[in-house]
Amino acid sequence: MSGREDETLARAAVAALTGQLELTPKPGLPDPRDLGARDTRRDLCSLRWSAKALTPGLAAMAAAARRIGGPTPELRTELGAIGRSTEHSVTLAGGGHRGALWVLGFLVAAAALDPGAKGSEVAATAKRIAAHPDRRAPRRPSRGSSMSAKYGAAGARGEARAGFPHVRRALDALAASRSAGASEPYARLDALLTVMSTLQDTELLYTAGPHGLRHVQAGARGVLEAGGTATEAGRVALATFDDDLHTRAWSPRGTGGLLAGALFVDSLPVVVSSPVRVAA
Repeated sequence: MSGREDETLARAAVAALTGQLELTPKPGLPDPRDLGARDTRRDLCSLRWSAKALTPGLAAMAAAARRIGGPTPELRTELGAIGRSTEHSVTLAGGGHRGALWVLGFLVAAAALDPGAKGSEVAATAKRIAAHPDRRAPRRPSRGSSMSAKYGAAGARGEARAGFPHVRRALDALAASRSAGASEPYARLDALLTVMSTLQDTELLYTAGPHGLRHVQAGARGVLEAGGTATEAGRVALATFDDDLHTRAWSPRGTGGLLAGALFVDSLPVVVSSPVRVAA
């Protein structure tokens, strides 16, 4: 794999993140309706701009994987160092994608290690990378790790070490919705809700507690049980759920990054076979 292909993987990952941002309505999450919002950290333009700032870091992660050549402790430590440097750059560009960076970083590295792999194969390689400790990680606990310790939630680290089960669930939901004839935006929204219905989102646990988490999971299941977003009943349920979360100011932020990870993995057969530049 060449530097150009590392860049192609990075741009495909950013395109997946941007594609996730463009979906609407996303319950409790930023979407195109937020253009011009007063809070610039939540403004879609800011999020689009900061998503592009991930590209150099993700390309560096792909290059590190290609250079090291296997899911080793050395690779895990280097990905951590690149990720923290990228976080700083993204913060300067407006922030907003910390969780997505780590999901996409592991998956981009896995794809670079095993060109031609797809779906569960990529997730399995990412799992082998994440199994190693990051020897240079800061000792201070993060908000997510604190919530994981308090409530027993898997959190971002547990999700990676388990081989991204929610990325795999989102991929299955995408395939099922497409097979049922849903258009691509509806298939992606159904995949998002599938993740939301079971994810133990540590950010949501922090802001809303266990009761809020269960409420959000039940709301997502309700939309899917109504027939999904491709049906009229499902869209009515989605609108109600969306209004409810915005009223409560609850944001299941972890779901967006995991959907972006699924969209990236879903794109890999095309990305690997046709390494062309993805539009920024």
